[in-house]
Amino acid sequence: MAKGRILYINQGVMPFSEENEATVMNRYLPQYTQELGREIRVFVPRFTDINERKHQLHEVIRLSGMNLIVNNCDHQLIIKVGSIPTARLQVYFIDNEEYFVKYGDTFDGKGMLKPTNDERILFFGRGALEAVRKLAWQPHLIHFSGWFSGMVPFYLRRINKENAFFSGTRTVLSLEADGFKGKFAEDMERKMRADGATAKDLRLYQNLDYPTLMKAAITYANGIVISSPNVDPELVQFAKENKRHVLDYIPDRTEFYAKINKMYETLCGSALNN
Repeated sequence: MAKGRILYINQGVMPFSEENEATVMNRYLPQYTQELGREIRVFVPRFTDINERKHQLHEVIRLSGMNLIVNNCDHQLIIKVGSIPTARLQVYFIDNEEYFVKYGDTFDGKGMLKPTNDERILFFGRGALEAVRKLAWQPHLIHFSGWFSGMVPFYLRRINKENAFFSGTRTVLSLEADGFKGKFAEDMERKMRADGATAKDLRLYQNLDYPTLMKAAITYANGIVISSPNVDPELVQFAKENKRHVLDYIPDRTEFYAKINKMYETLCGSALNN
């Protein structure tokens, strides 16, 4: 019997995404966790640089088709899946014709954040959690990473107000060296309010830029992993001032992944080993 269920919601995973420090960790940490006997699921956005033909992605019909309302408009949630055969891992992709095809890259030619990213991260955060609900697969812990997954805590709180599916689910955030210039659209607050944000929520997301988004995610997370020696020092300090469970970066990959899984056990207790 699997020793607990861990949901990974990542910004990118190698080999589907370009290889870098973050995508390598997002590739090998789930494998390490799975080899400990835990049951896992991995969700990422289906950005346009992911070659569907090369990686043989195909739509998961039983999960696709629901509509999510973002900015008072219906947007179809499409779920695709690909595999990493050498690791016996499946990766689920959150897709939508408008958000992940039409809108293209997340940054413009000058490296500035595109204004369309506000709705994209809202759609991705909610879409990943709704897909898990449709799977009827209740995770003991959600480990999310990268700024694109930064709205996961907001939607986790919102969904728990509606029903108890994620009741008791703990969260871990990996801070990455993925800072960017620019801010999200000025009407982000209105879009969040339309999706159930309270005044308390919105205080954390005012004038939303990279540090503000990640500080909000830190505030709601139960554990923080410093996944790179190049993480913004301001965020590292904020995490340590506000959280009891902070794991510093460890260069040795095997030791690091072991310590992360020990954090999972600390946060979830006996539930993760039943």
